[in-house]
Amino acid sequence: MSAIEARLSEQGILLPQAAAPVANYVPFVMTGNLLFLAGQLPLKEGKLIAVGKLGADVSLDEGAEAARQCAINLLAQIKAALGGLDRVQRVVRLGVFVASLPDFADHPKVANGASDLMALAFGEAGRHVRTTVGCPSLPLNAAVEADAIIEFT
Repeated sequence: MSAIEARLSEQGILLPQAAAPVANYVPFVMTGNLLFLAGQLPLKEGKLIAVGKLGADVSLDEGAEAARQCAINLLAQIKAALGGLDRVQRVVRLGVFVASLPDFADHPKVANGASDLMALAFGEAGRHVRTTVGCPSLPLNAAVEADAIIEFT
């Protein structure tokens, strides 16, 4: 177990197996020293933990927890791609997509669930640029989806 996984384990966070693609795409692509990760849904033990839209079916706290689960699933993909988390040099960018009603405006608070987890995992190297976007729907009616770009050694 890597030092990063040990730190996460101390917080009660165990990484799942990296999810296999459910359509015609690959889970990650490496080019140079960058790792591009496909979007991850808030799946836990094979089930979505947040379904529907923020501002209607899903509370702000549930949305932030869903974003956190997306980030956990991103970490699982990073581990699968790199063989471990210790090769991460920096989390460069997170993209967080929030299925929401048109008048919902707390997208950044939802996305903080993912950002906070990256900072917990990687410390200063987990601080990143971020884009948070509201959208009318996401795959499988998930409330949140997140993708990432990682620099590695």
